[in-house]
Amino acid sequence: QVQLVESGGGLVQAGGSLRLSCAASSRTSSSYAMAWFRQAPGKEREFVAAITRSGGSTYYTDSVKGRFTISRDNAKNTVYLQMNSLKPEDTAVYYCAARLINTIPSSPSQYNYWGQGTQVTVSS
Repeated sequence: QVQLVESGGGLVQAGGSLRLSCAASSRTSSSYAMAWFRQAPGKEREFVAAITRSGGSTYYTDSVKGRFTISRDNAKNTVYLQMNSLKPEDTAVYYCAARLINTIPSSPSQYNYWGQGTQVTVSS
């Protein structure tokens, strides 16, 4: 069991940047592959980005590729999502998720642990 807490969300103008953080409850988070998902009002939860245990591999959905960067610092038990060139369509609640098996699928059903979410709102 691992507890995940997201932070760093807020209101930003289009073209701006935010850096989300996902803090895990203990160092055991280094044993997990991690991912970010997002969910906008009235829409299904969608995959954003994922990263393997050591950070050696990453995977992004096409809509954020080149704008968002996922990274992790296992010494700090933290995963990050750097979001640049934000667009209004990026507005959503962003969730981090953890998976014990060290692969990074895009399906939310393949992740075992979830944070509570942090709101990102991008104004035009």
